[in-house]
Amino acid sequence: MVFVFLTLFGYSSLTPPRYRHNRSFSIDYKNNCFLRDGKPFQYISGSIHYSRVPRYYWKDRLTKMYMTGLNAIQVYVPWNLHEPVQGTYTFEGDRDLEHFLNLANQTGLFVILRPGPYICAEWDMGGLPAWLLQNPNITLRSADSDYLQAVSNWLAVLLTKMRPWLYQNGGNIITVQVENEYGSYFACDYNYMRHLRTMFRAFLGEDAVLFTTDGNTDKELLCGTLQGLYATIDFGTGNPPIRNRMLSDMLSLGANVNMYMFEGGTNFGYWNGADHDTQFRPVVTSYDYNAPLSEAGDPTDKLLAIREVIKNFRDIPLGPIPPASAKMAYGFVNLQKIGNISGLLDTLSPQGPVRSQNLLTFEEMKQSYGFMLYRTLLPRDLPHAISLISPVNGIHDRAYVSVNGVYQGVMERDITLAVNVMGRRADQLDILVENMGRVDFGSKINDQKGLLGNLILGSDVLSDWLIYSLDIDGAIQSGWPQSMRKDIHLFSETDGGEESGPTVYSGTLQLPGPAHDTFIKFNGWMKGQVWINGVNLGRYWPQRGPQQTLYVPGPLLSSSVPNNITILELERAPQHRRVLFMDRPQLSKTTAPS
Repeated sequence: MVFVFLTLFGYSSLTPPRYRHNRSFSIDYKNNCFLRDGKPFQYISGSIHYSRVPRYYWKDRLTKMYMTGLNAIQVYVPWNLHEPVQGTYTFEGDRDLEHFLNLANQTGLFVILRPGPYICAEWDMGGLPAWLLQNPNITLRSADSDYLQAVSNWLAVLLTKMRPWLYQNGGNIITVQVENEYGSYFACDYNYMRHLRTMFRAFLGEDAVLFTTDGNTDKELLCGTLQGLYATIDFGTGNPPIRNRMLSDMLSLGANVNMYMFEGGTNFGYWNGADHDTQFRPVVTSYDYNAPLSEAGDPTDKLLAIREVIKNFRDIPLGPIPPASAKMAYGFVNLQKIGNISGLLDTLSPQGPVRSQNLLTFEEMKQSYGFMLYRTLLPRDLPHAISLISPVNGIHDRAYVSVNGVYQGVMERDITLAVNVMGRRADQLDILVENMGRVDFGSKINDQKGLLGNLILGSDVLSDWLIYSLDIDGAIQSGWPQSMRKDIHLFSETDGGEESGPTVYSGTLQLPGPAHDTFIKFNGWMKGQVWINGVNLGRYWPQRGPQQTLYVPGPLLSSSVPNNITILELERAPQHRRVLFMDRPQLSKTTAPS
């Protein structure tokens, strides 16, 4: 039997399904096929990540996949999404995995579940929770006792929830992956894989079809496979003209195929991962992936072509595929300055700073994502520019440097390890550090954030730090800064000039009618983060590109009250201080309205 993963291109409380007799899903090795209820079965699947699609649109996306002719979906489970703090589990709202499974079941889609614990997926730290790194000596994805204990606790929670959803128990999960592409990881620890196999069998039972997935090289298959786990492979298809022919050829062979991704979605908030081979490269906010369903869930020509191929191999549902959702160009919105980050610490870090002679990482401060501010005093007069240096490449990942509120410049991991500063003795040196996403693949996933190692100013090693954990998301979700508009002194007058350094801006969007999907563009803005109605849409960085717009799902917007927009611009705001809401995405550096 051929079983492949095909890469097409570069608050609900539910009663679990009841056990039903005479349901089974198994592998018939003799006849080289899967068996569902004793009969040969072939699935045609597509990947979709519930964590990258607003809950409101889950049913819409699943329906479109079903109407294309798919009979299954493949789903990753990001551990860090569901256990953001050690021992605290959340499966509500957009994290309601069982609701998602139930919708797939109602739609008529089987599920290939990929619960990790490591998933890669260009997701922060490959789905592993950042709190694991509070133990600096931990060896991830290995038989390290601390790591195994954390994994065991998590799987005991997750797999207990998943067992009722297995096909043989009345649900729609037909196969379950153990780990993910482990053959690509340096550890090659069979004891770790055996531990996982034991856990999966203990919680899912001996009848569950468990599998591994790896690349198709001998080394990857050697380290990634294990007796008792069905081995599968993933690979790309090359150029588009070949793509549908290859899909047709594989289906003709009886292959069970999954297309990654069928809809990519969005890395909302801080969930994007990062690559690191010779240099750190954060993944962009959009996970559009050039998929058959676009980031906004719209059918593409690729989807229609795939449907034509599938028609030749199975009966597909009658009727049209649901159309693209309505999009709206809401035009320009003017923003007003709230203040620079250094002046907003009472609001953004109400617990106050931690004093430390030495620098502390995000993990040591027990902060997983976002931003942290490091503050100290200049040790002497600097009448001429002197280099502030990170000699060990310890900027993880970007640092914005100010002296007495005057922006000096940026330091960036693997790129810019020094910045020139000037000032007088005892002037306040502030360094705002941005976590741009943890490495999600390879040997560098132990990716600590913040300032790692000493900073040197000329001949001085800086010390005596005040370190502020910033909870910008919490403040915005609580209604700030719009709730402070009556305190006029918090707002600077708009003078039309450019302002540099990390600064918060705010405005409102009043819709002229119903709320629709839209896309926000940042002409003239440099780099930062944007929130709408308290929801963190993700990172914009048009100068680095290629992404030029961020997707704004219509369900986030209100048609009855003004919609609050908050922007943290990290480098320099444009003179016009406005953003543009468009009716189409722009994912490459091409001209567009300004």
